[in-house]
Amino acid sequence: MWQRSVCVGLLALALGYLCVLGPELPPAALRQLSASLLGTLRRARSLEARTVAAWQAAIVRPARGWARVAVGVNACVDVVLSGVKLLEALGLEPSDGKNHAVLNSGQDLREAFAHFMERGAAAERFFSDAEAFQDIARTASEHPAAQLYVGGNAALIGQKLATNPDLKILLCGPVGPKLHELLDDNVVVPPESMQERDEFHLILEYQAGEQWGRVRAPAANRFIFSHDLSNGALNMLEVFVSSLDEFQPDLVVLSGLHMMEGQSKEMRQRRLMEAVASISDIPTDIPIHLELASMTDQDFMSNIMHQQVFPLVNSIGLNEQELLFLTQSASGPHASLASWSGVPDVGVVSDILFWILKEHGKAAERASDLTRIHFHTLAYHILVTVDGHWGNQAAAVAAGARAAGTQACATDTIDTSKVFLKAPLEFVTSHTEAPSKISLNPDEPVVRWHREGISFHFTPVLVCKDPVRTVGLGDAISAEGLLYSEVYPQ
Repeated sequence: MWQRSVCVGLLALALGYLCVLGPELPPAALRQLSASLLGTLRRARSLEARTVAAWQAAIVRPARGWARVAVGVNACVDVVLSGVKLLEALGLEPSDGKNHAVLNSGQDLREAFAHFMERGAAAERFFSDAEAFQDIARTASEHPAAQLYVGGNAALIGQKLATNPDLKILLCGPVGPKLHELLDDNVVVPPESMQERDEFHLILEYQAGEQWGRVRAPAANRFIFSHDLSNGALNMLEVFVSSLDEFQPDLVVLSGLHMMEGQSKEMRQRRLMEAVASISDIPTDIPIHLELASMTDQDFMSNIMHQQVFPLVNSIGLNEQELLFLTQSASGPHASLASWSGVPDVGVVSDILFWILKEHGKAAERASDLTRIHFHTLAYHILVTVDGHWGNQAAAVAAGARAAGTQACATDTIDTSKVFLKAPLEFVTSHTEAPSKISLNPDEPVVRWHREGISFHFTPVLVCKDPVRTVGLGDAISAEGLLYSEVYPQ
């Protein structure tokens, strides 16, 4: 670090001498020397500082922004604390990891937590035993280190968007007294959406390098679980859709479908069909963004993707776990990949995103409205759009990445001393067709490429070295990306 500071100081001194000697040098020589020194000075800055400066220039508001955004339908109160501290408070000893689609006991909880902590991966699970969950929730909420926040993808996206005073936000979901108290004043909650008791979700966080028994976390992340029946049945979906006539939104943001996994297969299928009927009632001139979350039932994901929900929405947001599960569920490209190893390969991710829009997106021969996907992982983001439907996406993907760096570190602007560049500096854009090889330039950090009428916008993320809070990061990223996006009238 000190070498860079000395280098910058010497270069600044050299520029000073140029100013003094300028009259004695030929103009061409002076221009050449000045450009050379300025270029060297610019390169001497850190990769992180150069990325931030480039983002600042790239992040511009769209020509036509949103004025009213309706968000639904999952909402709750998040109880956030260290996963290791809660498990110790519950008297649960360290365990070998094992994945569980549904948690039925404390034993399942400790095994599932260990499984995902060992991988540094985010996950969300339903806890089936109501009484046992209430005991765990009581221990968690009364723990001295516990913090209570707005929770649920819809409420988190609404809360993030509400920080913009020019936007009016409608939030529909199971809103109890504590959640209502925590919400921004700019968020409108329909009276029909209020309920007497809050739904609580437990967010077990862990830091990079943290250990629990033999398990060591390679990256900071969180494990979420709940016994949430209101959100699990999408109880507020019909209320949400019926509220749109009066609110007249420019954009609808929908989330919470993953919460239905706690229902029986028959109940889930029936409710999904009812959800599809309700979503179909939303006027087609209002764009709909669907935010996905962690799921475990491949048949359910396949139903959502193929004939149920994907064709009805214009945009989706998802992370690397959800993307891999999606292609596995529908036998897409790279479906044989069991899990990611380290930073997800950009070419693999690009192939899957291309396949989703090519096979399930809007096309002349297909009744689908899907034209946009916002993919986010720890090290980078990619925004993929069908050409001719969305604008300002370079700004949108950069804004989403900037939000990741500020929210994780709990700073208003990115502090380059607290973040680092983890994205690959070189990558290929595909593994299924003749790829382009791209070298990342921090001075132009938004990279664009095309594939058969589909545009890709890639940018790195400046990863927080010591994250303050990871929960809700994906929701903040998607909210910020949507805020800077512009949909073209069709």
